[in-house]
Amino acid sequence: MTIRVLVADDQAMIRGALAGLLDLERDIEVVAQAADGVQTLEELARLASADDPSDPARSSAPVDVAIIDIEMPRMDGITATQAIRARFPGVRVLIVTTFGRPGYLQRALDTGATGFMVKDAPVETLADGVRTVAAGGRAIDQSLALEALSTGSSPLTEREADVLREVEGGGTIADIAHSLGLSQGTVRNHVSSSMLKMDARTRAEAASLARAAGWL
Repeated sequence: MTIRVLVADDQAMIRGALAGLLDLERDIEVVAQAADGVQTLEELARLASADDPSDPARSSAPVDVAIIDIEMPRMDGITATQAIRARFPGVRVLIVTTFGRPGYLQRALDTGATGFMVKDAPVETLADGVRTVAAGGRAIDQSLALEALSTGSSPLTEREADVLREVEGGGTIADIAHSLGLSQGTVRNHVSSSMLKMDARTRAEAASLARAAGWL
C-alpha cells in the first residue's frame, strides 16, 4: 500500500529535494507540497475535498503523513501540527528540521507529532521514519531524545514564552503590553521571572537563550 505524503518547508529547494528523494521510494508518494503552515492546511483541505467517497480504497485522511519543517512564515510547524491534529486527526505528523533543539522536540510531541528528525539524517532514515509513523509508531532522533531527557521541560510559563517572543521583535515594555493585552507591570514581572529562570542579564539574552533551547 502506497503511503501518501505531504512535504512542507519554506525553502523551495529543500522542499523539492525531500519530495524528489521520497518519490524514489516504491511505497511512498508525495501528493502535495506547501511553503508554510497555512498552505499546509489549505492543501490538506483541498485533498480532502477531492477524495471520492464512493472509492473503497479512499484513505480515511487526505494524506497518511505530513512532513513539516518547524521555522516557517505565517504559521510555524509546531502550530501547524496542532491544527492538523485538530482538523485532520487521521494525518500523522513527522517534523523534519534543521534545528535539533530539545525544546522543539518536546513541544512537537506535546502538540501531537509522532516523528522528529533532523534534516542531515540519511534519506533511508527519513523514509523508514515515514513508514514507522504511517504505521502508527514513533520515529524520534535518538540522540536528540536523550538530550531532551537531560535538559528537561521548559521552565517558562506559556505567558512568559509569549512575552519573550515579543521581546525578540524588539518591542518596548509598552509595546509588549499593548500587543498582549497586559499591563506594563505584568509584562515587567514576566520579563523578570524569565530572566531569572534563564539566568540571563537582559531580556534580550533571555529570549535568545530560550530560542536556542527550542522553548519559543
